Amino acid sequence: MNVRVLRQLGPGTPPYWESFDMDVSGDMTVAALLDRINTSNDVVDDQGNPITNIGWECSCLQGVCGGCAMVVNGEPVLACEVHLRDLKGSGIEIRPLRKFPVIHDLVVDRTSIHENLKRSNVYIESYDPGDATRRAKAAQDRQHQYDIGKCLKCGLCLEVCPNYTSGEHFFGALFANDCYMVASRNKAKAGEMQALYDRHFGRDCSKSLSCMDVCPAGIATIASMARMNR
Repeated sequence: MNVRVLRQLGPGTPPYWESFDMDVSGDMTVAALLDRINTSNDVVDDQGNPITNIGWECSCLQGVCGGCAMVVNGEPVLACEVHLRDLKGSGIEIRPLRKFPVIHDLVVDRTSIHENLKRSNVYIESYDPGDATRRAKAAQDRQHQYDIGKCLKCGLCLEVCPNYTSGEHFFGALFANDCYMVASRNKAKAGEMQALYDRHFGRDCSKSLSCMDVCPAGIATIASMARMNR
């Protein structure tokens, strides 16, 4: 398989494509391919030059940490969840997420995701069970709240979102989900969360719903949106 990787030595340095051929198995994931490249001593590019280690990051390799988020053949994915047999064509093109600053090769700086959450104080803090009616409603919505809790903060939803740029104003789908989680479990903060939702998501979301297509946790953001909009 022909492999093309968009590489970058560090912040502010010009990116460049590196192309080479690899003997692969369809059962390999993209993460396994990158690991094979970095542990092989005989990989050369299409000009015959040895390949240096490709920078990328991961923790679990089980689709739980979100560290290996990248763009493969134009699609934002987790590298550990994409098998080569499922890719169309005879080649693979790998590049870093484009909505975040590149640190090195496929490693990007996603600090803005967590800084926006901290700046907005989108945390439950204390759970208020409320009266019997509210407890019954919360019980009905428990599955969606559980799903929101599985968000990896990997950034795939932001990468594919046509409305997200730098995150300075529009915070994206993961923020909308967290706003609903806090509002549903802390009555005292519900009004504050509604205002934050309107300011940093509701007014600018064009509802392409591409965020749900790429979410590795399968979170139904549209459910959070419907509840907050209502």
